[in-house]
Amino acid sequence: MPEQEQVTPATIDVDVDDLRDAIRNEYAAVADEPTRGFHFHTGRPLSRIVGYQPEWLEGISETAVASFAGTGNPFSMGVLQPGERVVDVGCGAGIDSLIAARMVGPDGQVVGVDMTAAMLARAKRAAEEGGAANVEFREGYMEALPVPDGWADVVISNGVLNLTPDKLKALGEMARVLKPTGRLQIGDITIDSPVPEASKQEIDLWTG
Repeated sequence: MPEQEQVTPATIDVDVDDLRDAIRNEYAAVADEPTRGFHFHTGRPLSRIVGYQPEWLEGISETAVASFAGTGNPFSMGVLQPGERVVDVGCGAGIDSLIAARMVGPDGQVVGVDMTAAMLARAKRAAEEGGAANVEFREGYMEALPVPDGWADVVISNGVLNLTPDKLKALGEMARVLKPTGRLQIGDITIDSPVPEASKQEIDLWTG
């Protein structure tokens, strides 16, 4: 059987620092003013759209629920098991981390990672309000996760991978922090046709 040629994605010529600043500003607004109205769905209505079970949200602080801004449902690929360790990449206001913390129970651990300070502050407050002792929130980038090698049984991510121009690096980091037997559960945006090269340079399009 002939070997398949490996294809390396072309480098996207966008200023990463400018892109990250734009993303932070966008999601800081969702954290600070969750009821303002955005060009994407948020909060409890979004949780219903993407198929979250009502019982998953029982006991989850509205502080986290109101600023939910994911694009899918990482738990649709399977509920988490008691005692598992979980990393939530791009945790935002913490809704998925807190649902995960409930699923894995007191013997499990959850680490939520995000680069937006306003979202992290909201996530930490929601954890305190809900009494979640088995979850921790850390500042960091998906391309450089602040988590040791092979720590996690599961990596979840919701609506975040689409926001980085270096998806291979982000996926490599997710693989690095997973145990060899670990699994990846991602909810994100998919497209039916390639994005034009010129559009990839437009930072406004990256944020929504």
